[in-house]
Amino acid sequence: MLTDWIIPLLNVILINVVLSGDNAVIIALASRNLPPHLQKRTILWGSVGAVVLRMLLCFVAIWLLKIPFLQLAGGLLLVWIAVKLMVSEEETEQIEGSSSLIGAVKTILVSDFIMSLDNVVAVTAAAKENIWLIGMGIGLSVPLIIWGSKIFSGVMKRFPVILYVGAAVIAWAAGEMIKEERMLHGIIEQWGAFSYAIPVTLTLVVLLYGWIHNRREQVHKRVRVDRHNVVS
Repeated sequence: MLTDWIIPLLNVILINVVLSGDNAVIIALASRNLPPHLQKRTILWGSVGAVVLRMLLCFVAIWLLKIPFLQLAGGLLLVWIAVKLMVSEEETEQIEGSSSLIGAVKTILVSDFIMSLDNVVAVTAAAKENIWLIGMGIGLSVPLIIWGSKIFSGVMKRFPVILYVGAAVIAWAAGEMIKEERMLHGIIEQWGAFSYAIPVTLTLVVLLYGWIHNRREQVHKRVRVDRHNVVS
């Protein structure tokens, strides 16, 4: 029956709409320091790569989630990525365009791999393990990821504080992954509502570290400018 396809497909699309928000944030953060022409390519390659990666993960996600402490390790790695994406880079630092592009795409794919591990299980279940429904649903999310990345990137240029919002989203996702670690579930489950202290604490630590680091960089930059003016 047609409804046997429509309802699961709508569920897959809905799940991917939610996931696309995280992808858009990561892609915008990872590509923010690139020149405009490379930024467009990064958004395109990162979006397509994220979708292809998610499709591949749908085949192995259930098996991957059985690996002990994988979500814990992934969550901790995601915290590091959130910090790396948030701290501002030196504007005077010159990096070869191609290597910057590759580096940004790598960051996007690694982040998406980690954040999608548990979510693709929901996609697979919603599609009732139908590979065609999975492909259609995930494929339809490509425009959402590209559009969302461009919007977020544009807003971030006008309002740099949005950078912290994006980092907070990633840090919170990291905390949620650690909270859902199967090997620690018995312990964390006893905490009840206090288990949310994990994502809350990680988010606050990441934001505080990023803010302190960026403030320090701004001070150092002003000192270098003042010294240059004195010498001149």
